[in-house]
Amino acid sequence: MQVSILWVDDEIDFLKAHIIFLEQKGYKVLTASNGNDAIELVRSNQFDLVFLDENMPGLSGLDTLPIIKELKPTLPVVMVTKSEEENIMDMAVGSQIADYLIKPVNPMQILLSIKKNVHAKDLISEKQVIDFRVEFGQISQLISQANSSSEWTEIYKKLVSWQLKLINSSDSSVKQIFEMLLSDANTEFAKFIKANYKDWFNPNHPDKPLMSASLLRSKVFPIIDGGQSVLFILVDNLRYDQWKAIEPILTSEWRVEADETYYSILPTATQYARNAIFAGLMPLEIQKTYPNLWVFDEEDEGKNMFEQELLNAQLQRLGKNYKTFYEKSNTLKPGQRIVDNLKEVLKNNLSVLVYNFVDMMSHSRTDSDMMKELASDESAYLSLTKSWFQHSDLKVLLSEASKHNIKVVITTDHGAIRVQNPIKVIGDKATSTNLRYKLGKSLNYNPKEVFEVRKPEEVHLPKQNVSSSFIFAYNNAFIAYPNNYNYYVNYYKNTFQHGGISLEEMIVPFVVLSPIE
Repeated sequence: MQVSILWVDDEIDFLKAHIIFLEQKGYKVLTASNGNDAIELVRSNQFDLVFLDENMPGLSGLDTLPIIKELKPTLPVVMVTKSEEENIMDMAVGSQIADYLIKPVNPMQILLSIKKNVHAKDLISEKQVIDFRVEFGQISQLISQANSSSEWTEIYKKLVSWQLKLINSSDSSVKQIFEMLLSDANTEFAKFIKANYKDWFNPNHPDKPLMSASLLRSKVFPIIDGGQSVLFILVDNLRYDQWKAIEPILTSEWRVEADETYYSILPTATQYARNAIFAGLMPLEIQKTYPNLWVFDEEDEGKNMFEQELLNAQLQRLGKNYKTFYEKSNTLKPGQRIVDNLKEVLKNNLSVLVYNFVDMMSHSRTDSDMMKELASDESAYLSLTKSWFQHSDLKVLLSEASKHNIKVVITTDHGAIRVQNPIKVIGDKATSTNLRYKLGKSLNYNPKEVFEVRKPEEVHLPKQNVSSSFIFAYNNAFIAYPNNYNYYVNYYKNTFQHGGISLEEMIVPFVVLSPIE
């Protein structure tokens, strides 16, 4: 569509060369020599940009500007002025001009202003697409050569960075290329995990990454031991890309001291990963050491009922005499009690808030057609997360906490992935119900489609029966039973699930914030 420009200047005849230049560039230019004519043209035409002379006899540019903005609030106006006086610039900026130019102007200044104010979004998107196409080959090469946990972390961070840059791109082909690249990365990442995960439980393994059970001991307790109180916020099911989407909302009050990741254990499910964080132990050790605090998959009791007890047990084992506060928020408006009593809460060495909204959003998306529409794809899912955080009590809490001398840690227990590809598994009635992993006896499956762990103790997982084994789905697969298969597949396809192997589920954020003074 041709861009239409209005140029308003009482000496418009002297600008014919500029107008011809713009018309040769494909722009449609209408002119006016006074404010009144300009207002009538704005009233009766659709313009993409207005160049407005500041110093005109009669109705001046500064007088004309608010009338134009009242008629067309979103119409960008560029003020053109002979004056460099600060009050003129302040008056113009206060009237919401898009830009200002100092006379005499040359054609390239005019063209640059048009590109900045009319074409900026398209130009940025176009440049990002070009840059991504260039970097596509480089990332593909990194994926094919990656052989360490740290290399996979860097690859995932690059992918998340590009995901956020391309989120508003109108180029569907480049989005498809990105999705293909992410899928290829997850396929290769699964091969890496299958080949290396068991070895990570060797304490002397050179590539052992930071994992769930070591998170507090390695990253949080040293901050407290250094004399600083910590507000530890665990947002269940928060992916790294979701953290990066909400990060800009916090930067006016918080400085990001550390933007790191760690590896969630398998299964990447709340029952296993979160209990491991608070206990400081792998699930098998929790079950052996504190059998009354571990609940098996097939049991009906809640699987995360003893997090505070596990945290206290870890502190006691390590000889940490911290004063602690713990609260789990399970409603749509959690954390208000902490906001109301924040000063008292922050007197503790370690204040813990477990925040479940993102996980609830993920599950409700599975069950609600409306939520499926609101979070139809990755971009919408990120947008919904950002909108939630912007209006959440958690943001209010963080805003209040920024007024105190405290470190804030934001992290999660695992991420989630949007599943697309069903795989068939047969098991008995006692088999666990999770879509991304199964624990059971005599499981029947295609071993090429899953990561199988026949001896759960090798990866420090408990089992209720001697013959029980684990299998984990990877990439975007989900496990479906043959019974009522089509209904099952249609119901769960394109939903966000966790428990298996993917970059999104396993490489998750660990962020340290300090208040901006």
